[in-house]
Amino acid sequence: MSQSKKIRPTESELEILQVLWEHGPSTVRFVNDQLNEDREVGYTTTLKLMQIMAEKGLAERDTSQRTHIYSPAVTEAETQQNLLTQFVDRTFKGSAMKLVMQALGNHNASEAELDEIKALIEEIETEGRRKNK
Repeated sequence: MSQSKKIRPTESELEILQVLWEHGPSTVRFVNDQLNEDREVGYTTTLKLMQIMAEKGLAERDTSQRTHIYSPAVTEAETQQNLLTQFVDRTFKGSAMKLVMQALGNHNASEAELDEIKALIEEIETEGRRKNK
């Protein structure tokens, strides 16, 4: 298992990663300004979190210039997959079916969403048949 798969970003770290994924390499000031659009966050808090993220391997820091630039060290897709897997394991004892049933039971899926779900199931079934040949 890769190092990034073992790391679980905190909620605050995930907010910072989302800014980095959306905007690309950024300064602490820029990230802090983006975070402050939703809620007030102190600059030193953002700086400390980003330093910790660099130590944990969630972000990379370019120190070649006076103003340090941070980039995400993990992809959005990898992080989403990792967090979802952990969530399903902890909350639904590893059962994707229970997760889907709970989600569909609490949400009125549109006809288009149901069609997409059916198409995904068909794709998974077709892929499974190919692997079993």
